[in-house]
Amino acid sequence: MTELDRATIDTLLSTTRAVRKRLDLSRPVEREVVLECLRLAIQAPTGGNAQGWRWIVVTDAEKRARLAELYRRSWGPYSAASRAQTDPASQQGRVIDSAQFLADHLEEVPVHVIPCIYGRQLRAGSLTDAAGLFGSIFPAVWSFQLALRSRGLGSVLTTLHLPFADEAAQLLDIPEGVVQTALIPVAYFTGESFHPAQRRPVEEITYWNGWKQS
Repeated sequence: MTELDRATIDTLLSTTRAVRKRLDLSRPVEREVVLECLRLAIQAPTGGNAQGWRWIVVTDAEKRARLAELYRRSWGPYSAASRAQTDPASQQGRVIDSAQFLADHLEEVPVHVIPCIYGRQLRAGSLTDAAGLFGSIFPAVWSFQLALRSRGLGSVLTTLHLPFADEAAQLLDIPEGVVQTALIPVAYFTGESFHPAQRRPVEEITYWNGWKQS
């Protein structure tokens, strides 16, 4: 078995951040780079090996502008509620400011990727249905984001356009039976590299053989 470069892998895993303000809005993203990252993404596991994922890569400026409009329709009330409960000087307050920047400039991000998956209608309140559906696409989404990071691109997983998924489906000719799961803005990132985020010690949030058992 070939030895893996553990240090490089650990750095990739610990420094792949949600990128919003540092997306380069002026630099084009090459089609082949997106395809390279998607080739890696579809090596991820999927339920029953069904491989029902489909990827819509949106580069058309008018369609990106329309998706940004749908996003902002959700962002307005969401951000108002979040700001009412958040200290602007806190880390969460800075996250909201970063998210506001993305909302204001989403149509300028050169590539929008919408990961989709074939799936039956989810039964209301069915945890099994939801876990199976999203568990079959999000591993590939994260692999895609890691691959982007390794090539100098940034991304962030967003879901705020989903309340208007029917309108997005009409815009992008997405057929019935295909579920949109996110919208991922993609661009080269600006500035220096990224660092591990501040997190609680893993020992505080890891339990053994039962809830809060250490």
